[in-house]
Amino acid sequence: MDALADRINALLPQTQCTRCGYPDCAGYARAIADGSAKINQCPPGGAEGILRLSRLTRQPAMPLNPAHGVEVPRSVAVIDEAWCIGCTLCIAACPTDAIIGSNKLMHTVIEPYCTGCELCVPACPVDCIGMENVTLARTGWAAWSQVQADEALKRYKFHNVRRNRDENEVHKVGGQKTVAKLPNRPAQPSDTDVQALARKRVAIATALARARARHTPDSSDGG
Repeated sequence: MDALADRINALLPQTQCTRCGYPDCAGYARAIADGSAKINQCPPGGAEGILRLSRLTRQPAMPLNPAHGVEVPRSVAVIDEAWCIGCTLCIAACPTDAIIGSNKLMHTVIEPYCTGCELCVPACPVDCIGMENVTLARTGWAAWSQVQADEALKRYKFHNVRRNRDENEVHKVGGQKTVAKLPNRPAQPSDTDVQALARKRVAIATALARARARHTPDSSDGG
């Protein structure tokens, strides 16, 4: 990331919600820096966030683009544990590892680590995750501090490191299993952990697409 993009990223709330249209805050920051994105695409940052970006980039301040959502109070995810089936899809979708639990066991949200990104909501196949307002009428940076943004960024970076490490390990183990089974079943490769990971990736990608769609007004409504 170049110097300007890095400075822009430091002004973003680091919720990693993807509402801006980019996979994370860093991606949005790079797009602003290279001129391919406007400074009014971040609902969590709201009007104050746009002003911060305006001062840095010397671009004129403008209203938040409704195509990316609206500025609302901050919410955190809440899991109805009685309905949770322990599928782990919400854990995989959470960018800050704010959800804990194990396969086939109920999950729960660690509230201080939840950024309110809502990416876990569409990922849940049994619709047992809801969002709860925790800042009342406060929105944007009035509902989110720099300390929280710094913590969210730190957790997101660790999340990516852990995910890459786990994926590399799965590929390694999957390759070893495939090689070990080749002499016995050369024409019928087994359903390896790599294939299972691929299916989970598809499920997560679908969930993220649904999450983005939830924040995009229906064109039929004139949005």
